[in-house]
Amino acid sequence: MEIRIIGVRGLPEVQPGMDLTPLILRAAQAQGTPLQENDILVVTQKVVSKAEGRLIELAGVTPSHLAAEWALQYGRDPRLIELALRESKRVSRMDQGVLLVETHHGFHCINAGVDASNIPGSGVVALLPADPDASAARIREEVRQATGAQVAVIITDSWGRPWREGLMNIAIGSAGIGVLKDYRGTTDTYGHELHASAIAVVDEIASAAELVMGKVDMVPVAIVRGYAYTPSNGRVRDLLRDPQRDMFR
Repeated sequence: MEIRIIGVRGLPEVQPGMDLTPLILRAAQAQGTPLQENDILVVTQKVVSKAEGRLIELAGVTPSHLAAEWALQYGRDPRLIELALRESKRVSRMDQGVLLVETHHGFHCINAGVDASNIPGSGVVALLPADPDASAARIREEVRQATGAQVAVIITDSWGRPWREGLMNIAIGSAGIGVLKDYRGTTDTYGHELHASAIAVVDEIASAAELVMGKVDMVPVAIVRGYAYTPSNGRVRDLLRDPQRDMFR
């Protein structure tokens, strides 16, 4: 198997209300890599959030007493803490200047994904898309209508990991691709039955795509070509572990 990963350059600065899909299609066409049947389109959360108007001006945020008190203790901006709390349904940990929460989506991440990076100017932050799976499904359908090609779409964000330094790209939304490749019940090369091997395919693709996208290279989209994925209606929310099986809550 050979897989090709193509960074898509040339997108303009995305503004709230812009139709993102035509921008992606034009940029891919302009660099000579138009989307093809069975491609996987990987899109960073930040441009999706921008297009969907998920931007907040900090000047309009009034911190709660909890946010102000905690921010003062650790030298943080209380308005950022307030937004993170608003975007959360449960706080897992507040310690060492870090706010680890469970978002309304069911994601466990730092500061509920509230982020000021890759946004022009100052005093504005982006929230995660309200429903990243729905965002991915919408882009996929728009690609189909515009080109006739059936593609998969993965929306990504860069998060930290327990027990390991460094961020990595993971999937927060997907459409048109099976999110898990489940080997359970099959046998390995030596005839041993596999009991726990279910691979998070969309996370692995998201991580691989980050190699051509980067954090500061202004490449918010990548095309993954040649991977024989299983077309599916699977969603990233299907990856969220049942709380009864979660050892870390």
